[in-house]
Amino acid sequence: MISSVRGPVLSALGSTVVIEVGGVGLALQVTPSTALAARVGIETRLATTLIVREDSLTLYGFPSAEELAVFELLVGVTGVGPKSALGVLAVLTPNQIAIAVNAEDDAVFRKVSGIGPKTAKLIVLSLIGKVAVTSAAATPGRAGVATATVGASVQAALIGLGWSERVAAQAVEEILAGSTAEFDAEEAGVGAVLRLALARLGPAQHAGAANAAERR
Repeated sequence: MISSVRGPVLSALGSTVVIEVGGVGLALQVTPSTALAARVGIETRLATTLIVREDSLTLYGFPSAEELAVFELLVGVTGVGPKSALGVLAVLTPNQIAIAVNAEDDAVFRKVSGIGPKTAKLIVLSLIGKVAVTSAAATPGRAGVATATVGASVQAALIGLGWSERVAAQAVEEILAGSTAEFDAEEAGVGAVLRLALARLGPAQHAGAANAAERR
């Protein structure tokens, strides 16, 4: 079992980070935010788990042991594969997941791409008693969870309109990190945040992009 890797980053693109370990480049599947935080040439350490399938060996990396633990809990839920589990962690922090589970709020999980109503309920039922809020004061709470799901929806929309996963993730991250005076992501909703993202990225790559923004 490979429990962690440490070394200089060779590349970071989309949801894949390549880290050099002993002269070998190991490709790790990560969340977009983890990939964005990685810097080529800079040493980094990621907690890891190896998922073995009949036709593949896939290494998943996380910036903290807490994220890794939640990932392993998620893949243990019926209907949740590694890709979907990583998708949940791309949208929600372990603390936000704990808040949603403890509140028995499966709605936040339904907003994650690839997670349907039945699976969302199974996540809550399966994780009750297994995850805990580590610091309520440091957590944005349900409003933060809602903002995160808005961000995930906007990112998915941008990818659908033709932008790369990396560009879409960076644009959404910059907007959500912007001044609250500019907008309230939760109240504005997906449509307003998408329009901000389109304005930030420049001319739409598809003729229907503006109309898509209006429909949302």
